[in-house]
Amino acid sequence: MEQQSPQDRWESHTQRPLLALAVAFAVAYAVPIVDSGASPGLTTGCTVVEWVVWAAFATDYLMRLALSGRRREFVRTHWLDLCAVLLPILQPLRLLRMVATLILVGRRARMASQIRLTTYVGGAVIGLLMFGSLAVLSVERDSPNGNIRTLGDAVWWSFTTMTTVGYGDHAPTTGLGRMLAVGLMLSGIALLGVVTANIAAWFIARFEKDDVEERRQTAAIEALTEEVRALRAEVAALSGASVPHPHAHEEAGPRP
Repeated sequence: MEQQSPQDRWESHTQRPLLALAVAFAVAYAVPIVDSGASPGLTTGCTVVEWVVWAAFATDYLMRLALSGRRREFVRTHWLDLCAVLLPILQPLRLLRMVATLILVGRRARMASQIRLTTYVGGAVIGLLMFGSLAVLSVERDSPNGNIRTLGDAVWWSFTTMTTVGYGDHAPTTGLGRMLAVGLMLSGIALLGVVTANIAAWFIARFEKDDVEERRQTAAIEALTEEVRALRAEVAALSGASVPHPHAHEEAGPRP
């Protein structure tokens, strides 16, 4: 059995804790938005949790960089992780921390087995739906011309946007809200493509498996047929050699 590298061991041991921290970030991000009248202490506590989660992902990136062995290649192949780590530092907005956390969680989730693809796609859909709703609500609720005022409006808008239906009954009016809409639409199209490709791959694999099984059964039937023919020929040969002709004694006549 091939021994895991230090980087692989680190990633296998930290994947679940980081996902748990991402859930904590989701709660901390959602509370001040859903409860607009939250106390300053609760809001500050949620902000601290968000920064702690970001710090955990930043530490994870630095550890993977140190354990990689080829640091330049690691930075080159994991540039999106680096951008996600640096994004909240450049301008510490709550929305940027949300985007950075989504990117980092998505990058770590892709390390899982291909068998769990459907689970992760479903989780990505739920995560994008939730964060998209909260993000657009936070930027559109106080807009003078906005019509996304409640969490229900935001969830409905996110769902119709991700599925590219777009009824138009709710729409962002701010520049940041429209940027969120573009990101949500592109993410929805990408996830729909992943789901479609996954379903198509499943059907193709299923048909190929059935085709292989059918060919195997056909080959087995042909082999059995050849064996039966060979046995019949052998039986016929043995019967012809051991059984005398019925008129043999008549042709020979009585012995003197």
